[in-house]
Amino acid sequence: MNKYRKMVNRPQKLLFICVENSNRSQMAEAFAMIHGQNRIEAFSAGSRPSGIVNPQAIKSMDELGYDLKNHRSKGLREIPSINYDVLVTMGCGDNCPSISAKLKLEWSIPDPKSASPKEFLMIRNLIENKVKVLLASIQGFCR
Repeated sequence: MNKYRKMVNRPQKLLFICVENSNRSQMAEAFAMIHGQNRIEAFSAGSRPSGIVNPQAIKSMDELGYDLKNHRSKGLREIPSINYDVLVTMGCGDNCPSISAKLKLEWSIPDPKSASPKEFLMIRNLIENKVKVLLASIQGFCR
């Protein structure tokens, strides 16, 4: 097996960052794990973590069979200091430090923190779709 093939077969490391790490990045991490199965290592963090995962995020993911209850809001200093394959920021803008990643993306997704339940689910579904498109674009994820 050549060197390139070894690189392709290793799990892709994805990092999702939002401001509080209580909604958007938590859900994106969960969707990457759900849809990426064992081919993805997903992480999330906040530029200014709130310390809690929003109960509405927990409920909306529970409706899809994913348990966010054991997740916690964490800051950038708490994530592994590694070279990520993909870094996705979700509205933290200039507050995100320089993190090493092969591909850096900005998803301008509104913060659902104060959204109505219907709007929250629309944002959750938007995040899921964006994660699916991302996975389809890297390492042969064609679902």
